[in-house]
Amino acid sequence: MAIGATIHTFDVQLSDVDRGVYEELSLKVAQHQSETTAFMVTRVLALCLEHEEGIAFGDGVAGGDEPAVLARDLTGALMAWIEIGAPDAERVHRGSRAAERTAVYTHRDPERVAAKWAGKRIHRAEDVRLVWFDDGFVDAVADAVARRTTMSVSRTEGTLYVEVNGTTLTSAVHERAAG
Repeated sequence: MAIGATIHTFDVQLSDVDRGVYEELSLKVAQHQSETTAFMVTRVLALCLEHEEGIAFGDGVAGGDEPAVLARDLTGALMAWIEIGAPDAERVHRGSRAAERTAVYTHRDPERVAAKWAGKRIHRAEDVRLVWFDDGFVDAVADAVARRTTMSVSRTEGTLYVEVNGTTLTSAVHERAAG
């Protein structure tokens, strides 16, 4: 955990009908002092929506060399490289070369994020997924987050339903290729 980080605890009931994933997660999330709550919430949502065996938060803001979320198989091979926010094309390229699959979850304007990558080299850009939510959704979830948060995260037919500390929110899960 980073020095000066605020530790949040998320107890999550995950029901991803679209992928057939049903889990109870207890997550300890270090929010670095330079990290917004919206960024942290996007990390948590990405980990939930990409959930698989071996998934974990990377060193992210504190580490630099790892993505915000990653998944490794039992041999330690990198299976998924998941970035948050608006990473530069070089970082997305490196992730796409290192892992079987790559995704970027953003709480920012997806068109501006994709525009930063235009004309830049990204390995297998057509396979890199850019994922975002409806305007205001991440901020609304962030407003409901406390140091100890209880969440229910459900996805069905491309719609995300989140109940966070008694507040219920809904968003479409939007997706496009990076290239």
